[in-house]
Amino acid sequence: MNKTVGHTLFTDFDINLFKAGKHFRIYEKMGSHTIEVDGQSGTYFAVWAPNARAVAVIGNFNTWNKNANPLSPRWDASGIWEGFIPGVAHGELYQYHIQTHYGQELAKADPYARFAEVPPKRASIVWELDYEWQDTEWMEQRKAQVEQEKPYSVYEVHLGSWKKFGNGSSSLSYRQMADELVQYVSDMGFTHIEMMPVMEHPYYPSWGYQVTSYFAPTSRYGKPEDFAYLVDKCHQAGIGVLLDWVPSHFPNDGFALAQFDGTHLYEHADPRKGFHPDWKSAIFNYSRNEVRNFLISNALFWVEQYHADGLRVDAVASMLYLDYSRNEGEWIPNEYGGRENLESISLLKEFNEVVHKEYPDVITIAEESTAWPGVSQPTYNGGLGFDQKWMMGWMHDTLGYFKRNPIYRRFHHNEITFSIIYAFSERFMLPLSHDEVVHGKRSLLGRMPGDEWQRFANLRLLYGYMYTHPGTKLLFMGGEFAQTSEWSHATGLRWEQAEKPYHKGMQAWVKALNNIYKDTPALYEQQFSNEGFEWVEHGDGRNSVLSYLRKGKDSTVLVVCNFTPIPHDNFQMGCPTEGTWRQILNSDEQAYGGSAITYPETVEAQAKPWHGRPYSIFLTLPPLGIVALEWVEEV
Repeated sequence: MNKTVGHTLFTDFDINLFKAGKHFRIYEKMGSHTIEVDGQSGTYFAVWAPNARAVAVIGNFNTWNKNANPLSPRWDASGIWEGFIPGVAHGELYQYHIQTHYGQELAKADPYARFAEVPPKRASIVWELDYEWQDTEWMEQRKAQVEQEKPYSVYEVHLGSWKKFGNGSSSLSYRQMADELVQYVSDMGFTHIEMMPVMEHPYYPSWGYQVTSYFAPTSRYGKPEDFAYLVDKCHQAGIGVLLDWVPSHFPNDGFALAQFDGTHLYEHADPRKGFHPDWKSAIFNYSRNEVRNFLISNALFWVEQYHADGLRVDAVASMLYLDYSRNEGEWIPNEYGGRENLESISLLKEFNEVVHKEYPDVITIAEESTAWPGVSQPTYNGGLGFDQKWMMGWMHDTLGYFKRNPIYRRFHHNEITFSIIYAFSERFMLPLSHDEVVHGKRSLLGRMPGDEWQRFANLRLLYGYMYTHPGTKLLFMGGEFAQTSEWSHATGLRWEQAEKPYHKGMQAWVKALNNIYKDTPALYEQQFSNEGFEWVEHGDGRNSVLSYLRKGKDSTVLVVCNFTPIPHDNFQMGCPTEGTWRQILNSDEQAYGGSAITYPETVEAQAKPWHGRPYSIFLTLPPLGIVALEWVEEV
């Protein structure tokens, strides 16, 4: 058998950066890399295991013999073990065999592996991405639009369950998704797809949030080149790709990161800092430079190697607070006696700084559910540096309001108006995500009160309110056609429902909302600024009617919501300008499943002061409906 022979890809500068936690492309050196040495082709291996007694590479090329290919520790106290094995080629299976100082023998997946076996198998695979991208036009356009305010209408997807075949037992491949999913999202008018974690994970019901191979797209749906093809096809269709990224925790599977070299290497040893009570998983030790290297370089990896347009960071709130989901005595205060996780905060800031320095045209989004200030403010202003933050308060208040019987909504009017008080404190994204349609919460349609017609009307109203509210938008798959049941990762979406009249109408409504949102600058140009919003009347709780203006730089839209099943004829609304107001949205149209009441396409403003404005228009407000009118011209 071939013995491991000496070779290194590291320079002294690489090692110094690695030790300092500043080698943000360490993935180019660590892991497995097919190279040629002295005329011999083979694979170079490098792994960080500073507390190991011995490390070897085992694989199908040496019949998993732990004695065949030992690695050598570097002389520079970096903790890196390395070696070159001639003849090991692209596609070979391998693991690291680690002997600990406590007498244990561990078989570990490569933390930097680019590909892995299909779970439940656990081996890493020697792999170099070989893909010729065809998205030059998209990438150039992305750079050119850095400073522009853009619409973000995001379709959140769990790739494995978007569509099933074979009696619901099989998922589509990356290549099949590149045809079917991309075409569907394009037809529906969404601007972006957000993919729940694609990084390799052994436990499918974790939905990808328990990652074991951070640098490997899951092999369940194909090869790395196939995933690249999916992203490429999105870009060619004009669709951006956002990837969920999970730096908050990782699973305790024995073959992966946990106790990697027999010690708590990537995680904190003290469970008060290193164990996550909610997910029963390990928490990264953000104070270790090598761990910070691992995470930040991983973020850049997905941007560089797979052309990701953005990263949505999962569970940020759990990273910010040392006492998150912990009782008294179960957490350790920081050096100042506080509950803030200073190391994690530092990591998040540096992650955002590095990503934005290297790729100003890539966005970062925080799933953050607390009132932590400045999440989406630049770090030089004291913020965390994210571009956007999920508006969890809006989601909770809005769904709470909509589940109420319309008879009683008049007593809870503040629930639907409160979000504007803080709507511009952050750059918010409005999320109706997967978390809202699982674990007994029911589907979005299932939360709506009333008979069948009213439930669909309520949901159309909810979506219309979301798309005209300040902020960007996110809708989880299945919500666009009002799936009646909760989402199940095991069975996939119930596409047969999309063929039924009310569901088809909902699908048409969401498509219309996407297109109007993208085509109407007033709905996105100033979506993060209070200059883009103005109340017309927010105090009409008696009628449960809400009206407001959305303002672009050169355009204005008037939005009126009727949260009751009672239509209002000749309803007077104040408006700021005279001239023609053209209807651009009406959730009560027959094509969407509405009551088919006829509404005029245009309305002329009259010089009749109302709502503190010099002009007014008279509208028919549909039951459980929303109408939006765009100012066209002066008289």
